Amino acid sequence: MKKKIIVVGAGPGGLTAAMLLARRGFDVTVFESASSVGGRNTGLKVGPYTFDVGPTFLMMDFVLKEVFQAAGRRVEDYLSLIPLDPLYRLIFDDREIEMTSDHGRMRREIERHFPGNGPGYDRFLKEEGKRFKALMPCLTRDYSSLASFLSPTLARAIPQLGLGKSVFQNLSRYFNDEKLVLSFTFQSKYLGMSAWECPALFSMLPYVEHAFGIYHVKGGLHKISEAMARVVEEWGGRVHLKTPVKTLLFEGDAVTGVELENGEREKADAVVLNADFGHAMSRLVPPERQGRYAPGPLKKRDFSCSTFMMYLGVNQRIPMNHHTVVFARDYKRNVRQVFRDKVLSGDDFSFYVHNASVTDPTLAPEGKSALYLLVPVPNQKSGLDWEREKGPFREKLLRRVEERTPLKGLSSLIEEERIITPADWENRQIYLGATFNLSHRFSQMLYFRPHNEFEEFKNCYLTGGGTHPGSGLPVIYESARISSDLICRKFNVPVPPSPGR
Repeated sequence: MKKKIIVVGAGPGGLTAAMLLARRGFDVTVFESASSVGGRNTGLKVGPYTFDVGPTFLMMDFVLKEVFQAAGRRVEDYLSLIPLDPLYRLIFDDREIEMTSDHGRMRREIERHFPGNGPGYDRFLKEEGKRFKALMPCLTRDYSSLASFLSPTLARAIPQLGLGKSVFQNLSRYFNDEKLVLSFTFQSKYLGMSAWECPALFSMLPYVEHAFGIYHVKGGLHKISEAMARVVEEWGGRVHLKTPVKTLLFEGDAVTGVELENGEREKADAVVLNADFGHAMSRLVPPERQGRYAPGPLKKRDFSCSTFMMYLGVNQRIPMNHHTVVFARDYKRNVRQVFRDKVLSGDDFSFYVHNASVTDPTLAPEGKSALYLLVPVPNQKSGLDWEREKGPFREKLLRRVEERTPLKGLSSLIEEERIITPADWENRQIYLGATFNLSHRFSQMLYFRPHNEFEEFKNCYLTGGGTHPGSGLPVIYESARISSDLICRKFNVPVPPSPGR
């Protein structure tokens, strides 16, 4: 008889795990509280405009292709991946830089804005390529036991961890101008961290962009989650939407299933927990079983920043780049206020503009654009009252966009609008509104991050940004692959060799 697996949450990690496990012969059921799949990688329809709620580009597309291949499918049969070049435009107070994965063009762009720094780009590609090659095997293996942590693979990679250094310090080895360093370190915000605190090993992020490029998915990145749900069902799995889980069920220290909000109880041989980690521990686990993740200790852990989001349907085709990042004039002060002081940054803050319609006209009516604005802001530990702050911050953001980008008169072009604040993220079952989950300090990585085979309970496995390897779509897919392989080994189901490994 098939072993039954319940997956709690239809985010990218839960759907990847469900897809792999269904392909390998398990009886898989996914329970999702929302009305659509995807979690933070879901879509948003506002009038005739279509947006991605969260991630807006795909890096390391080969990981996505590998997990589809492992599920017996080809990405190309479900999705259209569109390479983006230039990668993005960076706007500083005195210059604009167009970043590209064409190494020759990038070198010339660097020399045009920062004379003498071209050779540093070559060193960056060479040295960070070595780091990526050494560390990628560490990010794709399990650390659910001390023996797995003390592995030869990790021991060989220790010199590449950059212990004691930050991303900013590491990138400063290649470039002698702070603005150029920032052009290769702002990616630490993908992890919800400051470049001055993010561990140096994450210098891999800009390397991956420049080495492998980034991609848009036609129709929006949420199409990935929808495609995964299709694959789950093609292999006989079931995906139940609008079906929230109330609590995990236990016998002793083993998870035996879930109780749904409607009172039904569903038994399982193993449960894959893809809900936001902080939310799951504080809401889905009975208080007497929360242990080291009880409310007090959990809140003392370090969580990422949050984000203020605006999704705008505008009645004009916008000729800006697909991705634009605008840096605060005093960027370091802005970062300190978001991550350390946990206050709003007055009138000087960084923001991101996503103009996917310039690449993908399916997202907006003809002659119009779907714009997505994002501002990194403190998580809910700040105590900010977003009911009070929401309106003034909206006006402030629109003024900054109109002042510092080609979007003059943006306010008058808006036809449709939706805003998501940190409080809204928290109401969407994201602990503290921390949109990038637990931070990626060394004390919360690898063996020290909640384990894929969860250390607190038997028969419980984690996927998503709150477990190893961490946040970001490609590594979330890897978390699901790791957990799926562990479940297969537990039930003596052969684990096929991972494609690309």
